[in-house]
Amino acid sequence: MADERPQKKPDTQNNRLDSLDDRLDRLEAERSNRNGKKSVEADPNYRMGTRVLADLIAGVAGGLLFGWLFDSWLGTSPWLMLVFLFLGIIVAFRNIMRLTGTSSGGPQDEE
Repeated sequence: MADERPQKKPDTQNNRLDSLDDRLDRLEAERSNRNGKKSVEADPNYRMGTRVLADLIAGVAGGLLFGWLFDSWLGTSPWLMLVFLFLGIIVAFRNIMRLTGTSSGGPQDEE
């Protein structure tokens, strides 16, 4: 039976794949060092801006949604939608101020 090929052990195939992964990781690290890229992590300011935008959109959209739902349920159109829109805006700005660490308590004396 000359057509039979010896079966490779799965263990040796796993070792070859691990070796290939290691070599690829090393080459990628060398390439990133050569190109000056140290990390692919997002800039903290970019993340903060994205969070602020998400809070603002969610507050306005949530206020509109709940206001519309209550208006359609109670038949008070458009008053509850306007009230909840303004509440959503207020909540969004409160979350943004909390996130950025600003205080609305007025000027504070620093010693």
